[in-house]
Amino acid sequence: MNITLKQLTVFTTTARLNGITKAAQELSMTQSAASQSLKELENILGYPLFTRHGRKLVINAHGQVLLSKATQMLVLQDQIQQPITTELQGELKVAASVTIGSYVMPQLLAKFIAIHPQVEPKLFISNSEQVTEKLLAGQAHIGLIEAPLSHKSLSLSPWRNDQLVVFCAKDNVLAKQKKLTLTEMSQQRWILREHGSGTRAVFINAMQQLGGTINHSMDLARQEAIKQTVKANLGLGVLSLLSIQEELTLGIFKRLETPLNLNRQLSIIESEHYCHDPLVSAFHTFLNEK
Repeated sequence: MNITLKQLTVFTTTARLNGITKAAQELSMTQSAASQSLKELENILGYPLFTRHGRKLVINAHGQVLLSKATQMLVLQDQIQQPITTELQGELKVAASVTIGSYVMPQLLAKFIAIHPQVEPKLFISNSEQVTEKLLAGQAHIGLIEAPLSHKSLSLSPWRNDQLVVFCAKDNVLAKQKKLTLTEMSQQRWILREHGSGTRAVFINAMQQLGGTINHSMDLARQEAIKQTVKANLGLGVLSLLSIQEELTLGIFKRLETPLNLNRQLSIIESEHYCHDPLVSAFHTFLNEK
């Protein structure tokens, strides 16, 4: 019995959504039909592709190996079905970490679509760790992250520079200081991004390099929540200059100088699934020109 494209579609969709019920709904199939298709694929291969945790299906090591190949086959199918034209078209799935996704990517996608109006953009915003996971799972065509990356299945290329800023509320007692010392920084309560965030990783690494410590912190997943918490004078914040430039200009926040090196490299990441796709290649080139 031969493997069908339908079976591969059910498999990749299940992997992306971590469940057969959601996959069936997205593919407009009954759950029993989707389950049967996945079961037939596993029977042909002779091994399971998922580990079952209650109702949740988590892709296993065999599934991860197949996912790369299945994604490539489905991409080729989609390309074959596209009308012959010199115009770029199709769906472009971009995964970006929070700062990039919130303050940079919307404008860049708008410019790209203005040049290539037949492209349909999809933007997923999450932290750098989750962006990486989406690339590995074949759930995004290209990613942009703020944290250092090392993974054999993903390629990383430098994109542009960014700078993190330590800041406080305008009425904070530290607002009039010219520069914080490491000792003073270790005594503060910090309002930080969650684990897996590139912003957090860069800040913690910069502190550790100079022997500083974080003794008190609140961890929040949303930049707006961090801003509001700092504004309420519950601690010091660390975010990209891109995300607090307006508040600094309006005098809502005060930028604090520190001995830390908070410059960082924003990067483009790609998987082998889509690196030769014409649309993805064109978008990569576009990004490097901006």
